Amino acid sequence: MAKKKFPFLNRELSWLYFNERVLQEAADDSVPLIERIRFLSIFSSNLEEFYRVRVATLSRLVNLNEKAKLLLGFNPKKVLNEIKNIVVRQERKFENLFQATLINELAQNRIFILNDAQLNVARGVFVREHFRDKILSNLVPVLIDDDKPFPELKDRYLYFFVRLVKTGSKKSEKYALIEFPENLPRFLVLPETNDLKFIILLEDIVKYCLDDIFYVFDYNQIEAFSIQLTRDAELDIDKNVSDKFIEELKSSLDKRKKGKPMRLLYDTGMPLEMLGVLINKLKIEAEGLIPGNRYHRFGDFIAFPNVGTSSLEYAPLEPLKVHGLHRTESIFNKLEERDYLVNLPYQSYDYIILFLREAAIDPKVTEINITLYRLAENSKVINTLINAAKNGKKVNCVVELKARFDEKANIFWTTRLLEEGVNVNYGLTNYKVHSKICLVKRMEKGRAKYYANLATGNFNEKTARIYCDHSIFTAKKEITLDLINLFKALNKKTVAKDFKHLIVSPLESRDKIYALIQREIKFAKAKKPAYMILKVNSLADEGIVAKLYEASNAGVQVKLIVRGICCLVPGVPGFSENITVVSIIDKFLEHARVFIFGNNGHEEMFLSSADLMSRNFEHRVEVGFPVLDENVRNEIRDIIDFQLEDNVKARDITKNNNNKYHKNRLSTKIRAQVQTYNYLKNKHQ
Repeated sequence: MAKKKFPFLNRELSWLYFNERVLQEAADDSVPLIERIRFLSIFSSNLEEFYRVRVATLSRLVNLNEKAKLLLGFNPKKVLNEIKNIVVRQERKFENLFQATLINELAQNRIFILNDAQLNVARGVFVREHFRDKILSNLVPVLIDDDKPFPELKDRYLYFFVRLVKTGSKKSEKYALIEFPENLPRFLVLPETNDLKFIILLEDIVKYCLDDIFYVFDYNQIEAFSIQLTRDAELDIDKNVSDKFIEELKSSLDKRKKGKPMRLLYDTGMPLEMLGVLINKLKIEAEGLIPGNRYHRFGDFIAFPNVGTSSLEYAPLEPLKVHGLHRTESIFNKLEERDYLVNLPYQSYDYIILFLREAAIDPKVTEINITLYRLAENSKVINTLINAAKNGKKVNCVVELKARFDEKANIFWTTRLLEEGVNVNYGLTNYKVHSKICLVKRMEKGRAKYYANLATGNFNEKTARIYCDHSIFTAKKEITLDLINLFKALNKKTVAKDFKHLIVSPLESRDKIYALIQREIKFAKAKKPAYMILKVNSLADEGIVAKLYEASNAGVQVKLIVRGICCLVPGVPGFSENITVVSIIDKFLEHARVFIFGNNGHEEMFLSSADLMSRNFEHRVEVGFPVLDENVRNEIRDIIDFQLEDNVKARDITKNNNNKYHKNRLSTKIRAQVQTYNYLKNKHQ
């Protein structure tokens, strides 16, 4: 990859600017208090994955020679240093927000997080009894012996690094580790007093009861400080997808737990000599040392208990109905008339389950094909597919075992499906199957008729409650005929091309997207109206960025909605003067991929499973599909317009990377997610 000759922001730094937007939500005092704590949790979980995957990858590239760095387009060591500086600043902001702001606001709501030094006698007795009954038997401290290897710290587990001191002794101190098992609840709600609510964290319970653990040792001072290690999470597996693949994957998942240490988050209250011992034992690089406070693995705070009023959380939204679809009427019959759209999470995911359930029990249905990437823990989708197989349907599932961090769950579901007689394809050798498609074959009057569901998000009813996605039901032959050919290829473990209407990776997506952009360039050069609106999670592909710069220079008006990584730099003279970018971070996670092209007054719209990243073009099976039904197209267009008008939760992405909130000429406040819910409620009631 040659050195870029156009503005291109490093993707890791762009990702950090995205996570800063998550932190902004935690700082926004218009967001309910418990939700702000949960945004801190999301920020923390995001950062963990970032270190496990992206920083791990960069660290492997550090030893490249200068020629290789030139081809790469950046210096990995320099980027790692920039990451460290940004992360330390963000962690400082994180801690200040939690300690100085949110804890105080909890107190104003008569909710108190107590530490081990703040327990009175009565609460101390309650905590110690709970510790002895529920916790003590789960903890086994490991003493550190200089003559033995340092214990392997597990990825993302919480630990106490303990120092036992006896004054006046020649061997005056000894070190130990305490591992916190994952099955122990992180929060304990203490008895209420005078309408005051109290919560204590697991590590403060243990710290209060350290003498119950180390009573057999003759020491008169015990210190304990929390640490958390993040390891390299990339898998090293044989790409040969065979019957041995699942066993190889299981082995690789075990190896993941022992990956190279990438980040050590430590309590800054730890004495320097203790920290020095840790650094020496773990052999961790300087850029991997991240100072924190007493509480790590903040991702657990997503389950922080709300012991206060309901006003401290977002009010739950009742899932809306889709006008024209009913639980007691056949969806297949409805699709004879028109396409139907489900806008998640605003409208109920039950429609997707009902579609699969009807396919499972309808005597006319003979075959179901589906791709599965990430599944809910107690998956209704899986249950419907198993029932279909029991009812004599031929069920073909492409389960992507390489879905990062869902590999273990997908191995479980694969085994379950196979046991129930479902045909399972583990995926392809060199590509992840990331598409979200389902095709049902139904015999009607002696002929095969096909019905499809295509979506921008996974067949996962849990994430469908918090991810904004579009899911379309259709029986249009333009779509179903292409899907027949696609599933034929997938079931033979191959990739296909020459689709008439679908935009399918890895063989065709890049060329087709380029052609759609080029068409707008052609119109602009002919002095005709030309525009694009592209909504994605991430924009990081160099070829697409270069093509969008070309479009901007030709006069095409480009509006981008990019939630996460955006390597394109808008507003740069000579490159991107006609490009604007906004990012929306709000209650729900914006996950849909929508591509709109002006087409000289005959606007075309596509939905897709793919972001505008190199991996989505080259290393994944992705499916983009045209929105052919005018009613469906108009509804999605209205929703996109709300997002472009958002002046409450939208941030402008600019060359300054300062995440300023988007302002426009509208005098009224437009919050896209609220606007969308109200719009759909009024339209579909």
